Amino acid sequence: MKKQSIRFKNYFYTFTLLWLLWYAFTTSLQPAELTVGAVLSLFVAWITVKYFDCCDPILIYPGRIVYFVGYFFVFLRALIKANFDVARRVINPKLPINPGIVKFESKLHNRFAKMVLANSITLTPGTLTVDVIGNTFYIHWIDVKGGDPETAYKEIAEPFERILLKIYG
Repeated sequence: MKKQSIRFKNYFYTFTLLWLLWYAFTTSLQPAELTVGAVLSLFVAWITVKYFDCCDPILIYPGRIVYFVGYFFVFLRALIKANFDVARRVINPKLPINPGIVKFESKLHNRFAKMVLANSITLTPGTLTVDVIGNTFYIHWIDVKGGDPETAYKEIAEPFERILLKIYG
């Protein structure tokens, strides 16, 4: 019974999100537009609900929205910092690079949270998530600083993970 309840919740939230996206793109309150959007959203949610069973619909909880906003700014800061670092290395080829693959253990247990962390790391220039096995992340890094996993974790993932732990527990 509990599995069915979670599946319905995920279906409902997927439908609602899709319908809101439909409205955002059409910006029309015409009954025909809203009906077509609702029907298409129901159909797409019905097809895709099985793929969205990894996490609760976290956007509904207002306390977590504050952390999402904070995460956005942490990510933006890391993105700008990494862009300047890579740009410096491109402009001045004499700057040393020490590429390599580093690994670290994540404290995240939620699959969706690990995916968000992996994508956040990959989206910042100079780092690329190569693989995630269990809680171990393998990252290609343009300038490996030290060989120990703790240094890699602090430099690459700690700012992201700190907030993700508050969002996803």
